[in-house]
Amino acid sequence: MQPKKNTANGRGYRIMIVDDEPDITLSFNMALEDHGFIVDAFNDPLLALSSFKAGLYAMAILDIRMPIMNGYELSGEIRKIDNKVKISFMSAFDVFEENLKIAVPTLNEEKPLIMKKPISIDNFVSCVKSKLE
Repeated sequence: MQPKKNTANGRGYRIMIVDDEPDITLSFNMALEDHGFIVDAFNDPLLALSSFKAGLYAMAILDIRMPIMNGYELSGEIRKIDNKVKISFMSAFDVFEENLKIAVPTLNEEKPLIMKKPISIDNFVSCVKSKLE
């Protein structure tokens, strides 16, 4: 199964967002859906993982600091299921690419997308679109 997308206009990609703050997932979900993306948002990383299926998502956007399972751990488990999905991270804290590659050796992207919160909705959508191109 290929990630759902509408190749005519580059929109319609299915994206998973995981953040333990409901206001953030709601805002990002609405913004992405307004731009034609299909979004599944989760506030519980374990529920997100149990819902993750190989080939379903074009991208997973994960908060780094979450209770129970952090974004690094979640990305590792996601990679075991689907090693082609693009994984991006969000954090309110400084994250350096070198440290990220050490923490998440399963990342196969050369330049992982790291979004610093707070981020404007326009910048968030722009970052997601550019990562999927």
